[in-house]
Amino acid sequence: MSASAPSDGKTRGAVYRDLLEQFRSAAIPSAELDARLLMSAAAQVGDVALIADPDQQVEAQHLDVLRSYVSRRLSGEPVSRILGHREFWGLSFSLNRATLDPRPDSETLVEAVLAHVADRDASLQILDLGTGTGCLLLALLSEFPNARGRGIDCSSDAVEAAVGNALLLGLADRATFSVGNWGDGLDGPFDLLVSNPPYIPSADIAGLSKEVRLHDPMAALDGGDDGLTAYRDIARETQRLLGSDGVAFWELGIGQSEDVSSIASDAGLEVCGLHADLGGVARILEVKRRI
Repeated sequence: MSASAPSDGKTRGAVYRDLLEQFRSAAIPSAELDARLLMSAAAQVGDVALIADPDQQVEAQHLDVLRSYVSRRLSGEPVSRILGHREFWGLSFSLNRATLDPRPDSETLVEAVLAHVADRDASLQILDLGTGTGCLLLALLSEFPNARGRGIDCSSDAVEAAVGNALLLGLADRATFSVGNWGDGLDGPFDLLVSNPPYIPSADIAGLSKEVRLHDPMAALDGGDDGLTAYRDIARETQRLLGSDGVAFWELGIGQSEDVSSIASDAGLEVCGLHADLGGVARILEVKRRI
């Protein structure tokens, strides 16, 4: 089998082994998972079927699809972009070129909110600034059945993706999305404000992996010269839009907790928590209005 073309007449097991060899040779860190996901999608079968029936022949039309998938993955395109969706908080989110690919690290924000709000039946008003796919807001709405939320993004294409995800997840009756510049034109108060803003310093963009640099939207990555530009805007909006008993949760880049805490304090907010992700990185800053 050539570098990007699984050959005809192969069983599922043989094709999987060929893919695995190619991806490992290309030093793809998630070779096993990527091979399994792409094969499952191309062959239109689940992981269990691939494992349970490895001697099943792969149909020619499925091999054609797989050839395209493999070529794209070897060129550096992430599996989530190839397939057009990503799982986040156990939910499937459709992507487009205007949306950041949801990261497992961002699930730390959902966990932090759940740890703070014990009452799952609370009638919360939630605001998500820079909503992208809507993954943060929609994950929270899936946990709080009486909550309602609003997601804002500067990209109309991102808003279109978020609206579609809300419909697919059955949450459209409790979620609204609109194009905007952070909180401009909005009125509070909100009980929860969440945000995963762009936080990578401009000079660091060139050093990102090509999976990120070439396939995630620059507007969702570039945080300005110091990586903190968006936090200054979000801090002002949080102070204005958060209710007196409300809490905000912002995702952070590596090593940014001290600087963002200072920005929050300067905006009249009180830092009341810092939450680490599974790698031990201080990932989520929890703030409230200073009373």
